[in-house]
Amino acid sequence: MSRGSKFVNICAIALIEVVWASGARTADTKYELKPISLPGATGAVALDYFAYDRAAGKLWVPASNTGSVDVIDGKTDAVSQIAGFPTGDIERRGRKITVGPTAASIGDGVVYVGDRGNATICIIDAKTLARGECQPVSADSAVTPDGVVYVAAARELWTTLRVKAGDSAPAKSIQVFDASDPHHLKPKTKIPVENLAEGYAVDNQRGLFYTNIEDIGKTVAIDVRSHKVVAEWNPGSSDVQGLALDSARGFLFVACGEHVVSLDVGNDGKIIDSITTGPGLDNIDYSPDSKVLYAAASQAASLTIAEVDDQGKFHLKATVPTVKGARGVVAGKGETAYLIDPAEGCILKLTHK
Repeated sequence: MSRGSKFVNICAIALIEVVWASGARTADTKYELKPISLPGATGAVALDYFAYDRAAGKLWVPASNTGSVDVIDGKTDAVSQIAGFPTGDIERRGRKITVGPTAASIGDGVVYVGDRGNATICIIDAKTLARGECQPVSADSAVTPDGVVYVAAARELWTTLRVKAGDSAPAKSIQVFDASDPHHLKPKTKIPVENLAEGYAVDNQRGLFYTNIEDIGKTVAIDVRSHKVVAEWNPGSSDVQGLALDSARGFLFVACGEHVVSLDVGNDGKIIDSITTGPGLDNIDYSPDSKVLYAAASQAASLTIAEVDDQGKFHLKATVPTVKGARGVVAGKGETAYLIDPAEGCILKLTHK
C-alpha cells in the first residue's frame, strides 16, 4: 500500500472484557482489549518500540519485517501504512531474523524511525506522513539503532544501539544527533556506557536522560547538555528492561524481569516501592494525567495497571488477562493504552468501560 492508504481491521479475534476487584474494591473495573491488525502481517511481526503522539491522538507502530510503519488513529482505529522501508537480516539469540523499522519517537512536527534493516534513522512528517531523508546511525556498518528518542530540552535525538551479529562492543554507547532542524539530523557525539543500554525515559524538566545498563543491573542518569553520566542507581535486579517516568513528582519506574520498582530521582535514586507483574516485562509506560502505570508481562500473559500515589507507592488497580507474548505498552489518552502482540502481528487496544 502507498503512503497514507487506509487499512480496514480484519483481525477476527473476539474482544476480551475483564472485570476485576482487589481487596476492598468493588467489582466495577471493566476493561476491553480490542485487537487491531497491521497491514501485510501474515504471521509474527518483530514489534518493539512504538510511540503515541498525544497531540494528534495517533499511535506510530514500526512493523519491522513488513517493511512499513503503521499509524493508528486513536478515535477510529483506522490504520494508515507508510510502506517501502528496507529490511535486512540480523542475528538474534543464535538465529537469523528479518527486520526493518523497529523504533519510533515523536519529535517536533516529525516522527523519527529507527530501521534495523539498513541501520538508519528516517524522518517522517507527522501530518502528511511523507517520508523525508534517512541518516546512517553509525559509521560502523555493523551497528544498528535500538531505542530512538527525541530529547526536547536539548533538541537532540538519542539512539541506543545494537549490532547485527557478533561482538556487541561497538554498540556500547548512545549515539546523539543534532535535531535543531527537525527535518535534518546531524551526527553530534557518542556517549560511552559500560554495556548495552536498554530502555529509556527523558526528563526534560531536570535535563536528564535515564537508561538501564544490560547485565550489570544499573540505571543511570545522563545530563542532556554535558552528555555525562551524573548518577548511577541499583534497582535491585540484573534483568533491567523498560523505563517510565513521572517527571512532575520525580518518580522513575524500572521494569525488572517480573516486577517494577519505583525510584526517587530527587533522593539519590532511593527505591520507594515494588509491584509484582509476572515474568516477561519489556517496555512499560506511565500516564501522568491519570497517575497510572502500565506493565505488560509477556510470559504471564497479563497487564498490570497500578495507581501511583504522592509518595511513589503502587496501588494495584487491575490485572487484565492478555495473550502470551504481548509485551510492551504505551499509554494513550484517558484510560486507553496499547499493547504489542508480535506473535499475531496485532496491536491490542485497551479501553476502560
